Amino acid sequence: MTVTRAPVPWTAPTAKDPVATTVRLPGSKSMTARALVLSAIADGPSTLRRPLRARDTELMAAGLRAMGSQVSTLDDDRWVVRPHPLAGPAHVDVGLAGTVMRFVPPVAGLAAGTVTFDGDPRARQRPVDQLVGALRSVGVRIDASDTGNLPLAVHGTGRVAGGEVEIDASASSQLVSGLLLAGAAFERGIVVRHVGPPVPSAPHLRMTAQMLRAAGAAVDDTTPDVWAVQPGKLAGRAWVIEPDLSGAAPFFAAALVTGGEVTLLGWPRTSSQPVDRLRALLHEMGGEVSLGTEGLTVRGTGAVHGLDADLSDVSELTPVLAALAAVADSPSRLTGVAHIRGHETDRIAALARELEALGADVTESHDGLEIRPRPLRGALFQTYHDHRLAHAAAVIGLAVPGVEVDDVACTSKTMPEFPALWSAMVDGH
Repeated sequence: MTVTRAPVPWTAPTAKDPVATTVRLPGSKSMTARALVLSAIADGPSTLRRPLRARDTELMAAGLRAMGSQVSTLDDDRWVVRPHPLAGPAHVDVGLAGTVMRFVPPVAGLAAGTVTFDGDPRARQRPVDQLVGALRSVGVRIDASDTGNLPLAVHGTGRVAGGEVEIDASASSQLVSGLLLAGAAFERGIVVRHVGPPVPSAPHLRMTAQMLRAAGAAVDDTTPDVWAVQPGKLAGRAWVIEPDLSGAAPFFAAALVTGGEVTLLGWPRTSSQPVDRLRALLHEMGGEVSLGTEGLTVRGTGAVHGLDADLSDVSELTPVLAALAAVADSPSRLTGVAHIRGHETDRIAALARELEALGADVTESHDGLEIRPRPLRGALFQTYHDHRLAHAAAVIGLAVPGVEVDDVACTSKTMPEFPALWSAMVDGH
């Protein structure tokens, strides 16, 4: 009989002094995932420079490999993708990765044979029904659960007719990106029309369009809520993956909490990630952000201020911003993020529950949180297998002794190095 032991809680280090550090972080998950998909359906080899090696991207590479793509990930700094005809039978383990469960099924439609998809138990609750319906409408045969979610079986014929689809992508912009990324390989391309409440995380859709164009696709995203990709061949190319902005957020928050300074090395002059939005939010909360020759630097001013903001375009930042709000000098209201209830966990409910356990005064609304700071105390912070919840706990732990994270290993989803990098930053080496 196998006994499964709960992870030993990780005590988040408390900062005795202002942090002062430079940090080199892994590549963007969003860019790595998109580059892998585009490379797998290109007409020649591609390389990914400085990709993210983490659970989500390893699952993406494994899924594409299962369908016949040659994906070499032996070199941490240089992955090589050599496209081959896609075929089943194959199985794709999506883990808990929204990118895998939404980007790979459209590609599987191009495979000759059946490709099955399943993942962690929570993955079966994450919405893909709109994607299933859209793919069926352009000629892909899919078996799905009664709810339209995982597990799925895509019965590919080696071709997808393509054409126009309507989709409600208010639950995730990934539903649109998944269709667009594969769309150039469809016989008639793809036109995606969104109907419903606003699509969240608009910067990720701009990233999808930019990367498609970089691979040679003709993309029209000039009409609001309509995206069109013309049929055509994608070129193999070298992708240089930027550092992950969402992964950098807790480190930047550390500068605010401790009144210190953190520089993210290797940040590009121009970026497809929403760096300007992050800069504005951190400035409003009391930080100073600058871009220099070394990288992107955030300085704390000795105070953390409350924030009233619609975060619909940068919802991944919600947990870290909520953590900052809990140690701020005035109340905060974070709105526009109803869709994060369908992420790795219900992030709104989880944040409310865990912040209250530390002593914060939190009101949960359907699309966000109101946080009124009060003196906080150490306690066990539950992550619900969600890497962003662990980041939030680490940020609060800088100012509040005794914050314990129940499962810091969940950060391996996007940054396996997180606990070591965080402790080194706080210890000053």
